Amino acid sequence: MTEIPTRARAVIIGGGVSGCSVAYHLAKLGWTDIVLLERKQLTSGTTWHAAGLIGQLRASQNMTRLAKYSADLYVRLEEETGVATGMRQVGSITVALTEERKHEIYRQASLARAFNVDVREISPGEVKEMYPHLNVSDVVGAVHLPLDGQCDPANIAMALAKGARQRGARIIENVKVTKVLTKNGRVSGVSWAQGDEQGTIETDIVVNCAGMWARELGAKNGVSIPLHACEHFYLVTEAIPGLGRLPVLRVPDECAYYKEDAGKMMLGAFEPVAKPWGMDGIREDFCFDQLPEDMDHFAPILEMGVNRMPMLETAGIHTFFNGPESFTPDDRYYLGEAPELGGYWVAAGYNSIGIVSSGGAGMALAQWIHDGDAPFDLWEVDIRRAQPFQKNRRYLKERVSETLGLLYADHFPYRQMATSRNIRRSPLHEHLKARGAVFGEVAGWERANWFAREGQERDYRYSWKRQNWFDNQRDEHLAVRNGVGLFDMTSFGKIKIEGRDALAYLQRLCANDMDVEPGRIVYTQMLNQRGGIESDLTVTRLSPTVFLAVVPGATLRRDLAWLRRYLRDEFVVITDVTPAGSVLCLMGPNSRELIEKVSPNDFSNDKNPFGTWQEIEIGMGLGRAHRVTYVGELGWELYIPTDQAAHVFEVIEEAGADLGLKLCGLHALDSCRIEKAFRHFGHDITDEDHVLEAGLGFAVKTGKGDFIGRDAVLRKREAGLARRLVQFRLTDPEPLLFHNEAIVRNGKIVGTITSGNYGHYLGGAIGLGYVPCANETEADVLGSRYEIEIAGERFVAEASLKPMYDPKAERVRM
Repeated sequence: MTEIPTRARAVIIGGGVSGCSVAYHLAKLGWTDIVLLERKQLTSGTTWHAAGLIGQLRASQNMTRLAKYSADLYVRLEEETGVATGMRQVGSITVALTEERKHEIYRQASLARAFNVDVREISPGEVKEMYPHLNVSDVVGAVHLPLDGQCDPANIAMALAKGARQRGARIIENVKVTKVLTKNGRVSGVSWAQGDEQGTIETDIVVNCAGMWARELGAKNGVSIPLHACEHFYLVTEAIPGLGRLPVLRVPDECAYYKEDAGKMMLGAFEPVAKPWGMDGIREDFCFDQLPEDMDHFAPILEMGVNRMPMLETAGIHTFFNGPESFTPDDRYYLGEAPELGGYWVAAGYNSIGIVSSGGAGMALAQWIHDGDAPFDLWEVDIRRAQPFQKNRRYLKERVSETLGLLYADHFPYRQMATSRNIRRSPLHEHLKARGAVFGEVAGWERANWFAREGQERDYRYSWKRQNWFDNQRDEHLAVRNGVGLFDMTSFGKIKIEGRDALAYLQRLCANDMDVEPGRIVYTQMLNQRGGIESDLTVTRLSPTVFLAVVPGATLRRDLAWLRRYLRDEFVVITDVTPAGSVLCLMGPNSRELIEKVSPNDFSNDKNPFGTWQEIEIGMGLGRAHRVTYVGELGWELYIPTDQAAHVFEVIEEAGADLGLKLCGLHALDSCRIEKAFRHFGHDITDEDHVLEAGLGFAVKTGKGDFIGRDAVLRKREAGLARRLVQFRLTDPEPLLFHNEAIVRNGKIVGTITSGNYGHYLGGAIGLGYVPCANETEADVLGSRYEIEIAGERFVAEASLKPMYDPKAERVRM
């Protein structure tokens, strides 16, 4: 038996490629006192049967950064460790069989250029030259990435393990972690078993890299890691004479990928309706196991494959493989420290892209553990986005049957999940549904995205062009600009912060000055030590010792974790009060006239100016009216007890009939806010974006005293801005902006659109994005010639550093 230490600086649970990568990268940072425990043998869960595709282009700049890092690492590892990784940069081709898919992959090509990934759009004829065995009769377009590749997944894990050992890490097989031990809300150690032997290891850091076992392991400590295994299929042919080295091929319209390996051809599938596996847990002796064949399930993919690559019809099948892989509710993996337990870190749920992801993810997580803060924006994979209810097994079983197939589905903008819906609903849900609401889901919340007209189909018809709700959004948008609209924003996260030390505590965490009179509302950010934005919120002072923080519903768990992380020995209580209240947003130039019809209170500028709140009677209920806006108009957020929300809605609806009140959805909210250049957390502002470069210096008060990030703000003011967030409007009213389109300045790509929508009042697509500006004046930035590249085509854009709509904010103070 291998001697197992009784103390370690970090314990990593799971010996797949993820765990081995974390061990390797912590060791590279100088952590020698590391122990990796694997319940059976290294790679024996999922890693050993992974397809090993290395595609560098991902959906965002930082995910692409991690994938490129993985590819570079796997090339170097063989020389460093002597373990053959099988890494071959054979390139990859993605082909499109429809015009919509062609537009999508051409958009991805523009994105690749913005991220400095080598890419080229190629014709069907060029595809045929590179892939002579392929039927290209119905191919309408393709993209080639010459530096993509393929590898041997098991050997990569072994190389990472060897590299970790060479730097002092201990990797021990056949040892199962039975429990993570805790003390005072933090990890204190792990219990382990090896046959009849048992013991503990003291540690402050545990990293759950347990793959498809991660959810059950996390549940033992109340940590939510919502993932579920699915069956994943591929076949490998017998050797095919004359089959030379070929690029990896993806045919997403047929849910298929192809890989040549040692003269054989692999055909793999991401079928539209997957088969969840392991509902009742995974048996104890599972190790290098395969699941039963299901050729009937795979047959539709194989039939399309024979048409696409006719040589498959005569090639013998060497292996038909079925093995489990874990998938998450949103097809993004989990990384970071769990919000429920200090020192409990997670790297799991890789959704069949674990090999290309784990090199970079291991590097990023190791740096995060080492420094205490993420090295760059990792919000899209942050474990804090997971909702506690999502660990429900029925929810997961239904959802992952969809998410596996979505990997190769058309990635249309605004695409909504079809499974596991209607979990979290506002008290107004049925009211809105009866009035034509078409719902989307965020953090499990059902939210009205748009309202169908009478007789109109209440469903999405997806496209890269104007979708079927475009005119509905326009009407809602213009109602807010010219009349009055009503939004249900019950999904807002609502956090009560109270106690004797609440003010001092918030002054330390927030960049703006929180020392305002009760009755005031403060817009602020919480910053990290780099001056990056960890949270974008409003804080309402309800009384001398009670504050209410309002945050996006999607970031609530992140914000709670950040608040609790910095709570010292102070008399402060932090409570999530989200379910206790609904929020109705009454917005537009006629909103004052409407609210005065349903409430006897005074809503004048003298009594209730912008940035203040008051308790009100409304209908026969009570609530608070907050004079703030996210659409750039006169308006109020009405905070109503959940049990009175339906009554207040009915009263407002009845009173608004004579004023043309329009029910509005989240699509209109977003298009209004982007006209006003209001920032959106997770897109325009992240923990990697300096608050001054984001144009939010007006909400930073360095004169109030010390707060987290203050020194970084002062340094940036001294050094000057390296980039600025700019608002763009396309002069051609036809094209659309969504996200990640390339910003072209004087003929050169300099960045990407962080968020986009259609400005129905301004008459064109609007986008926000960062432009480099070191040693430049505002006049230099605005004096350039700008275009936005969409799917390879460039469109002229106007640029502004001030909001193009109501730049002096006169309308919100009407």
